[in-house]
Amino acid sequence: MAVDPTGQWRRLGLILGVLVLAALAVSRSGSPARATVVDYEPLRQQVQAFVESRPQRIGIYFKDLTSQQTWGIDEELPIPAASTVKVPIALYVNELVAQGRLRWSDRVRYERDLDLAGGAGVLQYDGIDGGTYSLRVLTNLLITISDNVAWRMLTRHLGKENIAAFMRSLGGRTVYPDGQNISTARDMGIYMEAVLGFAERQPELGERLLDDLAHTIWHVGLPGELPTDVRVAHKEGDITGVADDVGVVFARRPYILAIMSEGVPDIETGFADVARISRMVYDFQERLAGR
Repeated sequence: MAVDPTGQWRRLGLILGVLVLAALAVSRSGSPARATVVDYEPLRQQVQAFVESRPQRIGIYFKDLTSQQTWGIDEELPIPAASTVKVPIALYVNELVAQGRLRWSDRVRYERDLDLAGGAGVLQYDGIDGGTYSLRVLTNLLITISDNVAWRMLTRHLGKENIAAFMRSLGGRTVYPDGQNISTARDMGIYMEAVLGFAERQPELGERLLDDLAHTIWHVGLPGELPTDVRVAHKEGDITGVADDVGVVFARRPYILAIMSEGVPDIETGFADVARISRMVYDFQERLAGR
């Protein structure tokens, strides 16, 4: 479990409180917290020009959490989700725990023949065949180090169809088409917004999930070019030719940003491009916050 000795949880609680108040203002007034409508077209055009200069296919979804405005660039473009799909899986576990249908102490048996996976994670090396692991450990490993064995174990334990139904209930439109792990920037942004909604309803569980997302070992995409004191709760994902990242940037004017890309020349370049786009968005939001 992530340790936060500097009081970041308390600061995160304050931020979430602000978001709760903003959400309440929306529900009561029927308008986006009576915030001034922002002309995001200059930012969208700046990002569009950058996207057109790159060889890969890129989908982008943005939501300003102050005005509730959204914009996108090919946000419904189907792209391999890679490990970003672990966000709705982790959220699903948290929802079931909150409902009392699961407990963090529930244990899942590691069946090596079914669950072994390469790539990210430690259980492929240290997992004991036939050993059991708690849901809390598996969910933490799923997010913080993107453990692929934990991913398989949780998917098997929860049921892929149940996970898919949960994703659709959140508003997902491109959910495991033909059984493939494919999504869109729009859907991934919707799932991240659902994490915030969960944190409003279940502060203790939600803050811990956001804390895991803010302390992943890969921190080069959305946060790559941002000031180090800006909290970014996010999940990166990559496979050959794919670099994805989705998260919440807790800037002075917080926002959700999902960037998915396919056909990148190499992973490092792919995430460098994600970081470039992220910085453009951050700078625009900072100018708004400084008005």
